[in-house]
Amino acid sequence: IYKPFTHQHLGEINETISNLNQQNSGTINFIPVRGNFTRGIFASIYTKTDKSLDECIELYHNYFQNTPFVHVSARPIHLKQVVNTNNCLLHLEKHGDNLLITSVIDNLVKGASGQAIQNMNIMFGWDEKEGLALKASNF
Repeated sequence: IYKPFTHQHLGEINETISNLNQQNSGTINFIPVRGNFTRGIFASIYTKTDKSLDECIELYHNYFQNTPFVHVSARPIHLKQVVNTNNCLLHLEKHGDNLLITSVIDNLVKGASGQAIQNMNIMFGWDEKEGLALKASNF
């Protein structure tokens, strides 16, 4: 586990959520995990909600519907599914009134380098997926 409850990006995560939902008073717990793998980040995020799992999944699908690299998976996700890609996979589960959101990215592609290419594509009016339609190497 890497910087549980104190990760440097927790502030911007909470700020983004607050900007999206002014009535949000919940706490986000962000727990990134490092492991015996050469690349990638597996993160677990959980928060309390009274919404059903179906409502949460619908919210996530609607929010990310126009983002070509973020995908909400109906099945549990694996880090190897995103290695060598610019994709971010999300999976949602409900445990009582806790919503568990797991995410995986290849931090060497989806990190700064992939974001730089995606931003450049948008700035020049190109398809934002240009040069980023990569496939996972194996799984």
